[in-house]
Amino acid sequence: MARLILSLDSQVLAEYNMSKERYTIGRLPDNDVRIDNPAVSGHHSLIINILNDSFLEDLNSTNGTYVNGKLIKKHALQHGDVITIGHHQLRFADQHTGAAEQDEFEKTMVIPAGQQDAALLAKAEEAAAVAAAADAATAKAAEPAAAAAESRINVRVELPAQKEAPKPGPMVETVAESKPEPAAHVATSAGIDSSNAPTALPLAKLQVLSGAFAGRELELTKALTTLGRPGVQVAAITRRAEGYYVVHVESSEEGDYPLVNGQPIGAQARKLIDNDVLQLAGVKMGFFAS
Repeated sequence: MARLILSLDSQVLAEYNMSKERYTIGRLPDNDVRIDNPAVSGHHSLIINILNDSFLEDLNSTNGTYVNGKLIKKHALQHGDVITIGHHQLRFADQHTGAAEQDEFEKTMVIPAGQQDAALLAKAEEAAAVAAAADAATAKAAEPAAAAAESRINVRVELPAQKEAPKPGPMVETVAESKPEPAAHVATSAGIDSSNAPTALPLAKLQVLSGAFAGRELELTKALTTLGRPGVQVAAITRRAEGYYVVHVESSEEGDYPLVNGQPIGAQARKLIDNDVLQLAGVKMGFFAS
């Protein structure tokens, strides 16, 4: 059974099982999928299910209906299609075809371990470790400045001495609460010392934003995931305690680096943050932290 997953700013709001023949989408309460937002028309669009096929139609809405970033009037929905209505997104998920197409995407973009160049991957892991250590050093160096700023904020202002000494009163002794210093993260060849590691890093995912596989998702569950097309452009994403890092592995032309938010990452590893857009081998992918 197909499903619609409604979200706003990457936050899932609702899911709808497509068990009926017709589903209307719009702002008014009589819609099957109601989106209460001024950017959405009263009856914005319609989905018709015929056997195993689903068709989307725009109902002459004010702001239009988009699928994978393109304005449509009518569209035959495919697994992974992302419908944009106003500021909201509806992801179409078809369980009949989803698994097979996801496998096809992974065969196309995810490079199996047996096809990876061990020397290049070791270099990629080393670059990620260096970048993680640099991030940790930067954070450590910022601690004294933050402490100094805090001490300046907490400076006690001394008032001028009064001509008459105040009458003696009960003495109150104030004991400042001492906070333990955070333990330093100890770097090892495999990352930070696991016995002194921070809270486990939440899983993240990549979502394809362009091309034939737009809407497909890949969970980054491995310590190292290699993506791209050998002979064209290859990059690796490492999952470390400090975060996710992308590093260039190889490309057909020297200096042809992957892009993050439109900028080449260069030869060094680049830390990924939520909603970054990675462009690799001509495919744009969004990075989303869980």
